[in-house]
Amino acid sequence: MNKDQIKGKMNDIKGRVERQAGERTGDTESQIKGAGDQLKGKVQQGVGKMKDVGDRAMRDLRNKGEREGSDVERDIHDEERRDRKVA
Repeated sequence: MNKDQIKGKMNDIKGRVERQAGERTGDTESQIKGAGDQLKGKVQQGVGKMKDVGDRAMRDLRNKGEREGSDVERDIHDEERRDRKVA
């Protein structure tokens, strides 16, 4: 969980509390502001999730590249050994 997700969850909860308080007191302005904060929180959480997915994808690509790079190195060394045996 990253800080966007944490901030988003906090805004979501804050908005929910404010919206429900507005519903109980009949304060339409608080209801609207609370609903807006909830929406803001949900968007922040979504952004945080997308960042996590992107970070994970980049890490996987980097690891795959490193693995493939070592495979290429191994193939080169194997070819060099074969060439030395033939010569």
